[in-house]
Amino acid sequence: MQRSRIAVIGGGIAGLSAAWILQTRHQVQLFEAEPELGGHAHTVEVPDPQGHTAIDTGFVVYNERNYPLLTRLFTELDVPTQDTDMSFGYSRQPAGVEYAGSDLNTLFAQRRNLVRPTFLRMARDILRFNRLGKGLFERGESPEGTLGAFLARHRLGRGFTEDYLLPMAAAIWSCPPEEIREFPAASFLQFFHNHGLLDLRDRPQWRTVVGGSREYVQRLAERLEPGSVIHQPVRAVIPDADRWRVLTHDQAAGFDAVVFACHANTARWLLNKADPARERLLAACRFQPNRAVLHSDPALMPRSRRVWSSWNYLSGRSTQARDSVSVSYWMNRLHRLERRQDYIISLNPWREPHPNHVLGEQHWEHPVMDTPADKARQRLAATQGENNLYFAGAWMGYGFHEDGLRSAVSIGRSLGIEPPWSCPAHPPMQTARQPGSAIHGGAAAPAHAPPAQSRSA
Repeated sequence: MQRSRIAVIGGGIAGLSAAWILQTRHQVQLFEAEPELGGHAHTVEVPDPQGHTAIDTGFVVYNERNYPLLTRLFTELDVPTQDTDMSFGYSRQPAGVEYAGSDLNTLFAQRRNLVRPTFLRMARDILRFNRLGKGLFERGESPEGTLGAFLARHRLGRGFTEDYLLPMAAAIWSCPPEEIREFPAASFLQFFHNHGLLDLRDRPQWRTVVGGSREYVQRLAERLEPGSVIHQPVRAVIPDADRWRVLTHDQAAGFDAVVFACHANTARWLLNKADPARERLLAACRFQPNRAVLHSDPALMPRSRRVWSSWNYLSGRSTQARDSVSVSYWMNRLHRLERRQDYIISLNPWREPHPNHVLGEQHWEHPVMDTPADKARQRLAATQGENNLYFAGAWMGYGFHEDGLRSAVSIGRSLGIEPPWSCPAHPPMQTARQPGSAIHGGAAAPAHAPPAQSRSA
């Protein structure tokens, strides 16, 4: 096979994996705008009376059932991991509603909930929603329309919707609760089914990386060819005869193919009107900006410590005014930290933590998984490889680490390249290029107009 020059833009899980896979047969250059690789895999060290503590501020957990590619990758890289839990807590103030889903004791942490009709109806609706979802899959049916329409059609109560389902989904996708209503019902229920969220038992065992996700990033980066990483933001990607020219602030290099392993909005900006059809699809893939604050202020956790969970949805406003998601992650529980100090990451805190407790801040963008984005991703997947352009990232799937890795593996397989580690088969992402095809000239092929960075997912 002819050895081609390939640019990979973005050094998150998708870009790092794509570069490692593709370099086995091609010359690969990876561009990362940030000083560090990893994208949403970002670990910080905070001073601690017992030394220093490593805490993840982006990617934190995975499980072997739903992350088979990531599990194999971690095994290949000898990444140390440990069990954790994904308990969910809820606190709505000033109404004073609090509960957690760990067991009956935490579900009824507020004993008055044992006799509150609205709370008991919520509990019944949880069971009914689970039965509805499981019944659909048992019958091989797929609901049409949005999640909001599905909830209304089955008359699931307001308490269930606003005090359970939307907050839980908002915590999972780091997305405002009202945006969740616009998710496609079929893919939403599929995700809940796959992750055991429609079951009260037999849920997957979650795991976290010992020492933080930087452990896998460092190991993966060491597998890349020396000198193949450039820490400069890409300014533009422009067609150049039958190739592509990648521009940074001080150089312009030619490549036979480009893998956009960055967010859709970044890829659209880089193409800059060179491919209007694709850019319209990229524009449909929206992202939600989120602010993550690392702190130790217990005021950003449920009032009752009995309710404290790994993920805690918090609201200091009325249910009608939830225009953003506010979640606090209890990192001591997620990372199994044996520390006296509580470490908390609050996403879009509904009130600011005390300045004396603030340890750091990070800004992220998370994909909005609504119906227009779902349709656009499917159409983008069908164009993979056209004019030697590819798109990768967690946003090409459900928005998680496994999706980013799967997108990279799919691109490699469409070019006849298997991952350099033992990797299970999975349904391939649809691509325009047939598996095993070689990269060839075509950036300005007559059949297609020439296709035309926050941290990479």
